Amino acid sequence: MYTYSALGLSFLSVASAAVFPRQGTVTPLTPTQIDSFTPYTHFASAVYCSPSTTITWTCGVECDANPGFIPVAAGGDSATVQFWYVGYSPSLDEVIVAHEETEPAQLLADLTDVNLLQAPLDSTLFPGLGHSGVILNQIITVFSSSATSILAAVQNATVVHDTNKVTITGHSLGAALALLDAVYLPLHLPSTIQFKLVTYGMPRVGNPIFAQYVDARFPNLTRINNKEDPVPIVPIISMGYEHPQGEVHITDAGTWESCSGNENPSGLCTVGDGLVRNVFDHNGPYNGISLGFFGTEKVTQCST
Repeated sequence: MYTYSALGLSFLSVASAAVFPRQGTVTPLTPTQIDSFTPYTHFASAVYCSPSTTITWTCGVECDANPGFIPVAAGGDSATVQFWYVGYSPSLDEVIVAHEETEPAQLLADLTDVNLLQAPLDSTLFPGLGHSGVILNQIITVFSSSATSILAAVQNATVVHDTNKVTITGHSLGAALALLDAVYLPLHLPSTIQFKLVTYGMPRVGNPIFAQYVDARFPNLTRINNKEDPVPIVPIISMGYEHPQGEVHITDAGTWESCSGNENPSGLCTVGDGLVRNVFDHNGPYNGISLGFFGTEKVTQCST
């Protein structure tokens, strides 16, 4: 069972109670609004399956949940490069980009390391954004390994399927990679493309300047957090990290609350939801759908 050491839990608890920049209000979502995220949750779960099955859309129950999806490209080895895929959803008339996470205990160990390094946005991948904040060096390294392949696939998919809508999704580390895609892709695609970002259990990725850049350019961003999931509260605020806006928090009562602001301290939102954290909440469920890893085993049921 994955638990925090007393030192690690104290470290997270004190840090999460420290500073709350840009507070806001809380509004419950309706059942219809909650259900609107279900296709994206299945897309985020399907990416845990091998690229050999997502490229043919034969990965099992998660692929079956979005019938008619047309894969365009898939890649990664789930070790040095996280699984990813790009395809077109006729029912949504959207190109979908999905990213895989890594095993959560390892991710938490990495993101609570006091020696975390920040780096400016790479000028080749992110031209003109050298002064738009700093991000986790570890995440940009992973992102760089698949960025250009994903860009080429999205370019192809939008042209072939004649759509100007792109939705990017991911869970955990995959959510962080999805956020970087949401910054990266618009720099290299026509301005007519409309982007949406839906993430699950996303850690903090960059500093407040980076969060402000995202807030100013991506109003259609939703980052969904489940109960006492510890991943969304790391790296800690006092180390110079901040989330973009767009939080939706699933409470212990099962309600979905829209938490405005960047680090909303309400008890109905992630930062204010108590000091004790449960790593098993990281898997969900998100409206009945679990995704990610349970220990080193994948929660997603994939066909072979």
